[in-house]
Amino acid sequence: MAATTIKDALAKWSDENDKADPTKSTSIELQFMLPPIEKMDNTLSTLVKCEFLSLSTNNIEQITGLQGMKCLKIISLARNSIKNLNGLQPVAKTLEQLWISYNDIEKTKGIEVFQNLTLLSMQFNMVKDWAEFNRLSQLTKLTDLYFMGNIINEEMEELDWLKTGKKKIPQLETLEGHFVMGSQIHIDQPEDDEKAEPAE
Repeated sequence: MAATTIKDALAKWSDENDKADPTKSTSIELQFMLPPIEKMDNTLSTLVKCEFLSLSTNNIEQITGLQGMKCLKIISLARNSIKNLNGLQPVAKTLEQLWISYNDIEKTKGIEVFQNLTLLSMQFNMVKDWAEFNRLSQLTKLTDLYFMGNIINEEMEELDWLKTGKKKIPQLETLEGHFVMGSQIHIDQPEDDEKAEPAE
């Protein structure tokens, strides 16, 4: 069975939303497509009003087609097969939240250009080098981070990880959903996966 294209996914979204015009919508949810979306393409660039885009739980390997999405603030790409952050740069000036857990990302190269990013969810990827994690400290507005399940912390106790992550990225206010502002670390009830990703 052929993969669902972005064009077909948008047509389905329109049918499910009273024939709404996706080019005029501020929120587009294309998650859980059957058959899954495999490729992002330039059709996405027509979504010039979109502030929230979800493409989670598909089979996407590469980020493309975001040119023209000049209003995009939140993107969810969780539960795909994405291997790097290439292709996100066209929305670097506007993006405030990046939800990209459960992928195959090993390196954070390019993340430093997202200077308006306040939240990054990158749990359960393949990051194994501290240099890749340390690059996040360049995101001066980053206050909320989810990063458990990567190779660098898979054998660490939770409290040790919270202390280490906070030390390396001192501007954080929450880490894995726990309050880490200032010198205090409060371990609360962990957030479940449904709360940790938008519109999955």
